[in-house]
Parts: sequence; C-alpha cells; structure tokens
Amino acid sequence: MPPDQRLDRDTGRGLAHELVERLKARILAGEIQPGQKLPTESSLIQEFGVSRTVVREAISRLQAAGLVETFQGRGSFVLALPAATAFSVEASEIRTHRDVLDMIDFRIGVESEAAGLAAERRTDLQLKAIERALIDLGRSGEQPGNAVEADFEFHLKIALASGNRFYSDLLGSIGPMMIMLPRTRLEHVYTVSNATHFTRVTLEHENIYRAIAGQDSAAARAAMRLHLSNSRARLQAP
Repeated sequence: MPPDQRLDRDTGRGLAHELVERLKARILAGEIQPGQKLPTESSLIQEFGVSRTVVREAISRLQAAGLVETFQGRGSFVLALPAATAFSVEASEIRTHRDVLDMIDFRIGVESEAAGLAAERRTDLQLKAIERALIDLGRSGEQPGNAVEADFEFHLKIALASGNRFYSDLLGSIGPMMIMLPRTRLEHVYTVSNATHFTRVTLEHENIYRAIAGQDSAAARAAMRLHLSNSRARLQAP
C-alpha cells in the first residue's frame, strides 16, 4: 500500500471522519459514479490501513449524508447527488416572543421523534458523541455562550443518531440560534448563580441520554418532550 494512501494515525482527527472525507472526495469528483458500488470492506481496510469498525462507521456516515445506500448482502452503492435545498430559518426571522414559543413547539414535534429513533438506532460511537456533548454542557455553567453551543451539539448529535438525515439536516439548517434565549433569560437558566435552574436543565438532558443509552424509545420521546415543554414554560416564567 503506498504510504500516502494510509490514513494518518498520529493526528487527533478521527479515522472514520478522515475516511469519510476521502471517499466523499471520490464521489464528488465522479470517480465513483451514482449506481456504482463502493469498494468492499476488505479492500478499504487494505487500502487505508484501518479497522473494520472504522470502515463501517465511515460508511454509516456516508449513508447519513445521503451519499450511499447499503443493501444487506450486496454492499453499498453511490446515490445521485442530492440537489441543494432552499430550506433555512434565519435568526432574523425569530423576531417576537411568539416566534420563540412557536420554535419550541416546532422542536417538540421534530425532536421527540428523533430521540425515539435515536434510542432504537444509535451506534455505540453515536452514543459516545451524545455523552460528550452532555459532559460539555455540564461543564459550561459559568459561561452561558458555551452552554448554548454545547446544548445545540447535544440535540444535533441525537438527530444524527436517529439514522434519518432529514432530522440532522433540519437542525443543522437552524443552528445554535434554536437554543438562544433573550440574554437575561439565558443567564437565568445557565449560570451557576442560579444553580437550581441549571441543575434542572442538566437533569433533563441526562434523562434523555439515559433513555437513548438504554434503547428505550418511548422513554426517550417522553424525556425530550418533557425537556422542551419545560423549556417553553421557563420562557414564559416571570
């Protein structure tokens, strides 16, 4: 195997992410055409010098991105590149208190189902990613700006674990602004000076994580719905 083909094991980047980028580049460059089969697991292992686990995680990520589809016993095939979508929700569109409450209602419907699917479909690696976001959120009490990013990452990682790319595409198009509250409300919820509120929010996230970890889809849906409903109530609190 040529040295420049082997993925760099000494960098901090995930091997699966690096393999995804290599394969994605080939697909986007037309080296692997829509309808063509990806190289087999064995050939990718040999070509890039990675484990079978890394190859399977990379293919899973390509599936989530809508670039390949896998058929049991036949392998993975490249899909036609999706057309760019025009859907977006700009921060400037969330102008009123009513808009903020409507966004929470929207998220309740979308994210409750995403959490249930994540409980059913998540991989161990995806669960670890959700756990890391939860840990980051727990460490961010003194810096509300960091808490917003960690909160968003937690919800985005759950959407990714749902195995349905439309959930993650949707949350990604909205971005961290879906978490943003008015500054005074943000400080009220996320600062150590209001430990009761911060503890409550953290516990709600932990309950979602535990349900997904336990692969209990009904509990995951309920925990996400309760968390977002409570968030809505906190927005309306004096």
